[in-house]
Amino acid sequence: MTEDADETAGTAETADTETDADPASDGGATELAVDPDDVIARAEDADPALADDVRELVDRVAELESELADRDEEIEDLEGRLKRKQADFQNYKKRAKKRQDQIRDTATEDFVERVVPVRDNLVRALDQPEGADIRGGVESTLAEFDRVLEEEGVEVIDPQPGEDVDPQRHEVMMRTGSDQPEDTVASTFEAGYEMGGSVIRAAKITVSDGPAEGETGDDGPAEETTDADAE
Repeated sequence: MTEDADETAGTAETADTETDADPASDGGATELAVDPDDVIARAEDADPALADDVRELVDRVAELESELADRDEEIEDLEGRLKRKQADFQNYKKRAKKRQDQIRDTATEDFVERVVPVRDNLVRALDQPEGADIRGGVESTLAEFDRVLEEEGVEVIDPQPGEDVDPQRHEVMMRTGSDQPEDTVASTFEAGYEMGGSVIRAAKITVSDGPAEGETGDDGPAEETTDADAE
């Protein structure tokens, strides 16, 4: 009878343990509400050495939980700082763009103010009576316009005959026979412009193929020498 009673009690205790460990009805794991002090007390009753191990494990769990809480707090803080930095950067980009627009508008306004007098001079030249000599006025207007371009850092690309061809600054329109050395600039069809080291418009040029057949450079066609002349 005693053995049967013990067996029955053991079976009941096992069933109770399995019932406590059953997962929740929704299929998820159920977190067991365990009192560490109770676990330690029960371990003390069973084996004092085991109780020491349990006590160390409980302390370690508490330490890890504290570290986890600190990490979560740190992550939340970093995420908040990152969001603020992103917002600050977006605001900076907006301010920088607005500032660039203001600088561009101001620069454009300043340039127009200096170019308008050039136009006024051209209008006055056209208002001159027909047949009037306006060349001097046009030359003066051109000089004024060149001054404005120079103040803006714009340089004229105007290669002279005989200069080497620069593919970065010159646009070859055609090749032609000329008294200039072969593969050099024969003439400039249209000047170019550059600013700050960047070519705004390449100069349009013709390239020399060298003197035409029968010519010998600047001295003109070569004279034929006859036997009579030689005598």
